[in-house]
Amino acid sequence: MDRILAMRTFCAVAKSGSFTAAADQLELSPQLVSKYVSQLEHHLGVRLLNRTTRRVHMTEAGERYLTRALFVLDEIEDMENVAGESQQEAKGRLRISAPVSFGVKHLSSLFHDFQQANAGVTIDCQLNDRKVDIIEEGFDIALRVGQLKDSSLIAKKLATVRICICASPSYLRRYGTPTSLEDLKSHRYLRYSYLDPTAGLSAHNALCESDENNFICNNGDTLSQMAVQGAGIALQPTFICGEALANGELVEILPELAPPDLGLFAIYAHRQLLASKVRTFLDFADGYFGSPPYWDAYKADSK
Repeated sequence: MDRILAMRTFCAVAKSGSFTAAADQLELSPQLVSKYVSQLEHHLGVRLLNRTTRRVHMTEAGERYLTRALFVLDEIEDMENVAGESQQEAKGRLRISAPVSFGVKHLSSLFHDFQQANAGVTIDCQLNDRKVDIIEEGFDIALRVGQLKDSSLIAKKLATVRICICASPSYLRRYGTPTSLEDLKSHRYLRYSYLDPTAGLSAHNALCESDENNFICNNGDTLSQMAVQGAGIALQPTFICGEALANGELVEILPELAPPDLGLFAIYAHRQLLASKVRTFLDFADGYFGSPPYWDAYKADSK
């Protein structure tokens, strides 16, 4: 059995939902397509597809296998491209995972400019604040905001991320501007639910002691807008709240208590031969956001 051909055949059937459609795409007979898939299932010892008279449906094992198979086939395509002297340009599908708020606010221009320069690359971006397993889920790159931790994965820093304590002028007029860590304990906290409670953030810990009617959300844009509306104090990355700080809708308070700077990192698996599409994207994204990043321009302008 040609395992690569069987893998390609299964992926074609899974994506089209039909042996006939896959046969047309691969220029094979439906009988041969069915044979290759059956051979693959026999080799793996598991059923990948459930067949009906009208359509085929993937089993749970089939869904898991499809994700990894597409990743392997993309890698094979990249290796073939690198091996050919006439095909040195980046090609193929580049799967990227990124945080929701950062993706919505800052990735569209990066992706547009990258594809203008690399027309052979198709970007498949999934926005999710969950930390995905890039190998198990078939991602080439995960963009993550945080502190660099030990990992078997490789991390390339793309930008510095500053976290500030902020509130609206109307909130501060009504409830007073806190001037100490102790003062924060009497204010309403607009809390990001994914914030690491073990990070040793003194302002976060103090605000968590508040007896006020706090608000908790897993989306930074919502928390920033709540702060603009005067609902409380937020700890937000400036890539989310920088514009509101620049136009005066939010005011930074207690900068000496701000958490340590974080980073925007591109995380990818360690490989001896890095796929051309991954290497090209990493090189393109390096320095793209500026140093300091453009979302902190308000700070430089205020000096």
